[in-house]
Amino acid sequence: MEALAGAGVSPGVGFGPVHRLVGGVPTPPADARHDGDAAAARRTALAALERVAAELASRGSSAGDEVRAVLDAEAMMARDPSLADRVTRLIGEGMAPALAVHRAFGAYREMFSAAGGYVAERVVDLDDVRDRAVALLMGLPMPGVPLVAEEPYVLVARDLAPADTAVLSKHVVAALVTEEGGPTSHTAILARALGVPAVVACPGATAVPEGTPLLVDGASGVVRPAPTAEEVDDARRRAAAREAALARSRGPGVTKDGTAVPLLANIGGPGDIAAAVAHGAEGVGLLRTEFLYLGRRDAPGVREQAEVYREVLAAFPGGRVVVRTLDAGADKPLGFLPSAEEANPALGMRGIRMFRHDPGVLADQLAALALAARNAPARLDAPARLDAPARLDAPARLDAPARPDAPARLEVMAPMVSSGADAAWFKALCAEAGLGEAGAMVEVPAAAVRAREIAEEVDFLSIGTNDLTQYAFAADRQVGALAGLQDPWQPALLDLVAMAADAAAGAGRPCGVCGEAAADPVLACVLVGLGATSLSMGAPALPAVRAALARHTVEQCRAAAAAARRARSAGEARMAARRHLPDLDDLGL
Repeated sequence: MEALAGAGVSPGVGFGPVHRLVGGVPTPPADARHDGDAAAARRTALAALERVAAELASRGSSAGDEVRAVLDAEAMMARDPSLADRVTRLIGEGMAPALAVHRAFGAYREMFSAAGGYVAERVVDLDDVRDRAVALLMGLPMPGVPLVAEEPYVLVARDLAPADTAVLSKHVVAALVTEEGGPTSHTAILARALGVPAVVACPGATAVPEGTPLLVDGASGVVRPAPTAEEVDDARRRAAAREAALARSRGPGVTKDGTAVPLLANIGGPGDIAAAVAHGAEGVGLLRTEFLYLGRRDAPGVREQAEVYREVLAAFPGGRVVVRTLDAGADKPLGFLPSAEEANPALGMRGIRMFRHDPGVLADQLAALALAARNAPARLDAPARLDAPARLDAPARLDAPARPDAPARLEVMAPMVSSGADAAWFKALCAEAGLGEAGAMVEVPAAAVRAREIAEEVDFLSIGTNDLTQYAFAADRQVGALAGLQDPWQPALLDLVAMAADAAAGAGRPCGVCGEAAADPVLACVLVGLGATSLSMGAPALPAVRAALARHTVEQCRAAAAAARRARSAGEARMAARRHLPDLDDLGL
């Protein structure tokens, strides 16, 4: 069989027999009716939804915070009161419980699909919750990951729901391959967090017969059915060489000629701290705070938030912890944040836009961050003290070296900043709360174009390449057919990164990258060549990035960046950059 090509989104080599995701649940018969006892049918339907919600929440509680946040959101879908009302109404019309649940979800599915953007990405989550509930009500096997454990296998699917990805183990699943999804889909992000090689947007993957040996390269995106023994041996040798080289990768991020490039971790909460520390993160470049808010009817209080923030600060004494304020709004609706219906929520009231109109939740979050910063210990084992005097010491300089005997340096940044006015408003709000370091994310193309204006208002910039790519190319990051436009190697995206980094440097401000683009060791070198002063990524990617930087000078990185920008496509850019980074082959990258 010919090799298949997709988007490599989680590096590593996996080999094993193909096992497919257990198929979807059939649609209940259109004429299915209950036995006349509507109250009993309603109890049966709602009990199934609650059982699904409880199982999802249980899976999440044993996973990292990034996974837990996604599963909590699914559980919240199953427990949505308006869904229960719709199911009750349909049962009142005589429908059987399974059909009523299926039809109720169908109405939401249409609305989500029509909304586009982030909301459309949640359709696969809706389908997962629906199918699990319908399977229970029809007495069918639960859809999801096959329970195969005799040998490591390659899991192949059209797409994967978060609940499926969350239960995977790299000791059982050798690799993931999906036909849909993109480089920043949930499958890609969670696979990287789990350290499982993965390829997405791979046409023809589900046509590979069950049991066929499959060789998966999660870096190049090449999927080879029925490989020869020599091909498998060669891939394994390269993987072993890579692992050996990465095992020797220690210490802070630094180029071959001694330029420091702090390497930080993207985390979704305290549950991700252990992996970040184990992989040598020098701090946190992106703390996503949505996990504190998902699945709740009321916003968390100041002290509750402060305890969590303090735990993260305590794990990185002397380092940086960059917190992104709540990124929510019409495209990520929360029960306690009222939002009007919008034709395209991904382009609507989200992030800082939401809070400029309704600043109360943001004010509480900033107060909690300031409280945590005032009481951040210099050691992880220091006792908790959220009753210390309300005094905030002068913040350390952003480029100051790490001091293990000092508290972590808290920095706060706002998402979806579009202008200098946005940045100035956020900086003033942070100052009022007693926070010394305020930054802005560059994820809207306008922010890259006007980065100098924004940088002059704040203390640092951080480029979120996931959203910047999506918005720059008008390409929904969940649509596999658009994976080529979502590729962070696109020269136009590199131009935007260079524009923002140059503007920040001109204003005397640091400019980091916290998007998943930084997790690619080759692209990480290019980002440094474009002017990025720090890189933040999923923890498992840190050793490879550290090793790649250590083998190349800043001048080599700049030459690679210039060559990539001159290219006409993402593929050409990748190849052009590699020609200026000669030591990557020694690392098996």
